[in-house]
Amino acid sequence: MTETHASPAPTSAPGPTTGQRAAAPVLSVRDLRTQFDTREGVLRAVDGLSFDLFPGQTLGVVGESGCGKSVAALSVLRLIADPPGHIVGGSVLFGGRDLLTVSERDMQDLRGAEIAMIFQEPMTALNPVLTVGQQIAEMAMRHEGRSRREARARALEMLKRVRIPEPERRLDEYPHQLSGGMRQRVMIAMALTCNPQVLIADEPTTALDVTIQAQILDLMRDLQADTGTAVLLITHDLGVVAGMAQRVVVMYAGKKVEEADVADLFARPRHPYTRGLLASMPRLNRDEPGGDEERLMEIQGMVPPLHDLPPGCSFAPRCAFAVERCRRDEPRLQELGPGHWAACWESARVVEAGRD
Repeated sequence: MTETHASPAPTSAPGPTTGQRAAAPVLSVRDLRTQFDTREGVLRAVDGLSFDLFPGQTLGVVGESGCGKSVAALSVLRLIADPPGHIVGGSVLFGGRDLLTVSERDMQDLRGAEIAMIFQEPMTALNPVLTVGQQIAEMAMRHEGRSRREARARALEMLKRVRIPEPERRLDEYPHQLSGGMRQRVMIAMALTCNPQVLIADEPTTALDVTIQAQILDLMRDLQADTGTAVLLITHDLGVVAGMAQRVVVMYAGKKVEEADVADLFARPRHPYTRGLLASMPRLNRDEPGGDEERLMEIQGMVPPLHDLPPGCSFAPRCAFAVERCRRDEPRLQELGPGHWAACWESARVVEAGRD
């Protein structure tokens, strides 16, 4: 990678208060390991992932396609198809229980009620033969025991809450009759119907144009402020993280390679992969070094196949900072600053390069 100037600080949402930081995490993932059996061999999609999510916090999980972030989210809710996938280790602690050990019946009661998920593509996540009102109402009937009439009223309330125009009419429309932005609003309405403690948002704006993206992110921020729901935000877009999250986990090749508060990570990335992601972000400050008149940096190469990872650091073949030790020994996560963890043998050089 070529040297670049440090990325500007993010304009992120306010972080958790001191009281929230002192509180116990609402979701605690430890050493999560998920793999898939393929013809090429065992694919380690998530390999030893750990993180904590606190009440009212938004935690971003970022990385390129194929880094394992969506598989991690699905693993939390035990939505991995088995076979070929298997959750082979770790724990997911929520409400005093390890979700990897509870019964499937208990998981069905929990999904949507206590931990809800917004999927990446609402057109495939929504049922095409049921109206959006029926699908939202089903959540209220299934998890809250509401009558059909009460559930329909709740569905209408939620459509209004997510700012869908003409909600009374939209209630009886089918997913294909709605725009992409409105379908995503319906997904958000479904996810928040039962006031879950945790919302997992998997690339919630990927399929939308930039104007609708901004509207959806504004909506999610406002709803989180109203409900206090903790959000696990899965995205490849650090710009989304800058505007939504207080803390961020960076994943590469199934592993966590860096974790920090958002402002600290943008100002002082300590892993070369994070530095590359930040340098590839377009910026509007034309008159400053690294502004949009400069050519954007790209990270050379591709994420390695997860069934055939290189020895040592998985990022070493793509890294301009790599030395022989990187190609031989796998680095472990170390706390290199207050609350700032990274897995890199050459983190001091990465930080120094960011000052140039």
